[in-house]
Amino acid sequence: MDLVQIESVRLDQDRLHALYLQMGEAGAEDVVCRAIEELAVRLAHCERLWREQDLADLRKSARSLIAISDQVGMTTLARVARDVTLSIDSGDRIAVGATLFRLMRIGDRSLTAVWDLQDISI
Repeated sequence: MDLVQIESVRLDQDRLHALYLQMGEAGAEDVVCRAIEELAVRLAHCERLWREQDLADLRKSARSLIAISDQVGMTTLARVARDVTLSIDSGDRIAVGATLFRLMRIGDRSLTAVWDLQDISI
């Protein structure tokens, strides 16, 4: 029997709506698409840093995820990235591993959710 983790994500639609009002549809879509690409790259980078046990750079990378995900309304992703940095700060490698892999699951679901939302008029 496999243990399947299903993570729910929360997108701040008010933040996305405000971004669209502020930047217009084309500008906001550009920001969201670039954020999605950057988040995907940084999530993969976090996983690589974990395998290399480079916790200092993992912390920096997780911190950058917070800012990017906040910008596009990915509140759950931002919160879990914060949890990763707090785990690193506490020196608890087991907690770092657990929160990092939760971050990966949330990241995948968040990217899918925002991508799917792009197909819907905001």
